[in-house]
Amino acid sequence: MWGLVRLLLAWLGGWGCMGRLAAPVPAWAGSQGHPGPALLRTRRSWVWNQFFVIEEYAGPEPVLIGKLHSDVDRGEGRTKYLLTGEGAGTVFVIDEATGNIHVTKSLDREEKAQYVLLAQAVDRASNRPLEPPSEFIIKVQDINDNPPVFPLGPYHATVPEMSNVGTSVIQVTAHDADDPSYGNSAKLVYTVLDGLPFFSVDPQTGVVRTAIPNMDRETQEEFLVVIQAKDMGGHMGGLSGSTTVTVTLSDVNDNPPKFPQSLYQFSVVETAGPGTLVGRLQAQDPDLGDNALMAYSILDGEGSEAFSISTDSQGQDGLLTVRKPLDFETRRSYSFRVEATNTLIDPAYLRRGPFKDVASIRVTVQDAPEPPAFAQATYHLIVPENKAPGTLVGQISASDLDSPASPIRYSILPHSDPERCFSIEPEDGTIRTAVLLDREARVWHNLTVLATEMDSSAQSSRVQVAIQTLDENDNAPQLAEPYDTFVCDSAAPGQLIQVIRTLDRDEVGNSSRVSLQGPLGPDANFTVQDNRDGSASLLLPSRPAPPRQAPYLVPIELWDWGQPALSSTATVTVSVCRCRPDGSVASCRPEAQLSPTGLSTGALLAIVTCMGTLLALVVLFVALRRQKQEALMVLEEEDVRENIITYDDEGGGEEDTEAFDIAALQNPDGAAPPAAGPPGRRDVLPRGSSPGPQPAPQPGQGSPPSLPRAPSGPAEPLDDWGPLFRTLAELYGAKEPPGP
Repeated sequence: MWGLVRLLLAWLGGWGCMGRLAAPVPAWAGSQGHPGPALLRTRRSWVWNQFFVIEEYAGPEPVLIGKLHSDVDRGEGRTKYLLTGEGAGTVFVIDEATGNIHVTKSLDREEKAQYVLLAQAVDRASNRPLEPPSEFIIKVQDINDNPPVFPLGPYHATVPEMSNVGTSVIQVTAHDADDPSYGNSAKLVYTVLDGLPFFSVDPQTGVVRTAIPNMDRETQEEFLVVIQAKDMGGHMGGLSGSTTVTVTLSDVNDNPPKFPQSLYQFSVVETAGPGTLVGRLQAQDPDLGDNALMAYSILDGEGSEAFSISTDSQGQDGLLTVRKPLDFETRRSYSFRVEATNTLIDPAYLRRGPFKDVASIRVTVQDAPEPPAFAQATYHLIVPENKAPGTLVGQISASDLDSPASPIRYSILPHSDPERCFSIEPEDGTIRTAVLLDREARVWHNLTVLATEMDSSAQSSRVQVAIQTLDENDNAPQLAEPYDTFVCDSAAPGQLIQVIRTLDRDEVGNSSRVSLQGPLGPDANFTVQDNRDGSASLLLPSRPAPPRQAPYLVPIELWDWGQPALSSTATVTVSVCRCRPDGSVASCRPEAQLSPTGLSTGALLAIVTCMGTLLALVVLFVALRRQKQEALMVLEEEDVRENIITYDDEGGGEEDTEAFDIAALQNPDGAAPPAAGPPGRRDVLPRGSSPGPQPAPQPGQGSPPSLPRAPSGPAEPLDDWGPLFRTLAELYGAKEPPGP
């Protein structure tokens, strides 16, 4: 039945929309028997308009959706109707004789909403157009065949806990593919299927809102809401679709911190140092993140002096630590209160406060073996210098806190007193000097004293003892440096020659006055003026000093104002020199001339002495060389030859060394005749010298043969041959003469 109704609607829709178009068009050639277009304007001679077809209709036969008819068609069968365009011949077919248009298959408006086609009437015999082609539209009429869908679902949303009623959470949007301009097929209505009574949805916009106040995250953090969208305005028979919305409640600081117990008890040993952890406090806050951050503080002054509390790195727990050293003998327990407070407080939720909590703390101090405790943390003692060894400096005192009657032994650590300047009594801690102290050598002595329990050597402690050596006036003032200066012979009377400064090694000398005084009387060559600040000015007197080669030695007396006063005498050397107009030295004695460069008189004399010695050595060397050259020239002119005569007589030992004169060999011209030697000896003489009368040889002895002469040539220096002659003579006297 419904199919027939839809067919009827389509037929009525198509024909009901047919009409005549009154727009005039030019008459075509051949329609009035003319060979070409005429200038006459006539109305369109065939009727057509847009057609409608219901989507998704499927029948056993093609469905008639409309009819084309032209006034040219007289029913004689000479007119043929043609259809071209979208879907022509496949989706839509036309009866060439009647102009009826049929749809051949089911159409889906969501795929294609309309089709544009061209209709034309032509002569069946010649296919000559009877009318120009005209465009018409076939529209697919929508039916409610698509349910609503949520393209962005499922949804996730967040809303703060404790939000007011009506707070917007999220907006959901559904889409319906049906035609929104035709009927109610695309008219959607939103409803909540699951999530009541916590959330609601706007039926028209799809905005999800909170429906109840004070939703607590700590009670339920997440909600699953199901939203439905239904078309046809929500009426019966409409199609629907649904989606889910996961709503998470975000945290706000609506819960104060809370200690799980009202009293906490801890214990700590008395030897625990500052910073030692005593215990951990954990206040609970169900909030999250920054809303759960807490700060801890000690309320009572009793606990804040000995302990401190801080928050850990996560900002949750309180760390109770030791603030200062504890003493079981002084105090054995501490009681105080601790407060935990949220660091971030939202003013919108102050009504749910106060955002803090308080707990009581009790800390018990436990006893522990302790080393001796000194009466002072450090000691500062004083002792004057130059006191005899054994002088009392001070006393160090320590005690055993666990057993005050326990004896203590004292000692000085060797590394703190390497020079053994002090000693300490082991029983009572009395410190005395061991040597004579000198403040100028060392002012402070830093000792480390060790106190050890006699009953337990493992229990010991140390203390620093600073001993200051007090000053006494035991050093006479002196010049700050040696002064060796000069003055120009043209200097005006009263001219400043040198500022003389003093030095007092005593401590009081740094701030007390040192006086200076020079030579007095009218014959003084220089004037010393005391500046009354530890210095004096050396001035040229009104009567200038007479020039002389030797420098002037100006005596100066120095004394301090200590108790007792000490004095000393020093000398300032002044040379009188000739100066250039600019004040520089032109000529002066050596000492004064070089004194500006810093050379002393002794150094200058040493330099001059060395230079004179070197000069004398050079002259002596030159003279010796010249003498040797002259001796060589004499030997070359005379062609001196040397003969050695030997015979087999027994030598006379040491007497042979005196039998000849070696000087005759070195100086042939000036040599004296040799003295007569003992029988059986010959002297060695140079050639050309006269040996004098010789004794006749003894029976059985032959004449000694002569040695070959030395080859002629340039003679060597005689000084070099002297050792050779002496060696030959010694050998001659020591050997037995050879046999016949």
